[in-house]
Amino acid sequence: MKSRIVLYCALGGLPMLIAAMGAGHFAWWWLSGIVLAAAFVPVALFGPRSALGQFGVIAPVLAIITVLCTWSEALIFAAGFKEQAARNLIGALVMYFIVAAVLAALASVLKLPRATDSTVEHRSVASTIALVAVCGVAYAAYYLIFGAITYQYFTKGYYPEAAQTTQAMGIWFWAIQIGRGALMTLAVIPAIYTLRMSRWQTAIAIGVLIWVAGGLAPLLVHNALMGTTQRIIHVFEILTQNAPLGITAGLLLRPKPTARAASAPQSHGALGHAS
Repeated sequence: MKSRIVLYCALGGLPMLIAAMGAGHFAWWWLSGIVLAAAFVPVALFGPRSALGQFGVIAPVLAIITVLCTWSEALIFAAGFKEQAARNLIGALVMYFIVAAVLAALASVLKLPRATDSTVEHRSVASTIALVAVCGVAYAAYYLIFGAITYQYFTKGYYPEAAQTTQAMGIWFWAIQIGRGALMTLAVIPAIYTLRMSRWQTAIAIGVLIWVAGGLAPLLVHNALMGTTQRIIHVFEILTQNAPLGITAGLLLRPKPTARAASAPQSHGALGHAS
């Protein structure tokens, strides 16, 4: 099993080389893809058993968190990004849909999904909608606290006009951040509601997934907008914002198991079998 997981990560990173054909840095793009694939290992093992189901979990994460949310942030703060914003968005969506298709196919071909007796409990539709909104507000709070600390002590010199930009947008800036948090939460609902893992295991896996997909993996690669130091700072900044969002979403959207579900075999047995 371990060798198949390694193969899943190594082969799953290869589609990222599509970007390297035009931008160079082949090794860094492959490393980015390997790290991204590793974040989806819990989905490959304990998510949907079909390739189509796997794609349905992976694609929203990549399209919304990796592409749309990071694209919108660059649109606000990155000077010179707007000129090719539409082209960058379309190109990134195409590439990451390919990544999602490859990861879904690999999970099926390598026979990674484990058979477990665990049941996954869901919230009602009304509760889910309300909690998505709560997660959006929670993300805005994480963004305010940790973003302000990072800006004040680490990135102020890189974004001298950031304060003026946010002030000019007024309340709309925070509406956008709440919307981003809600969108990221929506993107991981398929994972939260299909992962055959315990509630806390799911929350931690989702926290790691949102951080890696929305920060760590994309920022491993050299780009024209950020230097190495700047990228490292943002990796840790996004950790403090995205990982808490994922943990919050996992804990809120996965209800505590009922007595009947708690009596069923839990996924840690499957984890031991997988190792």
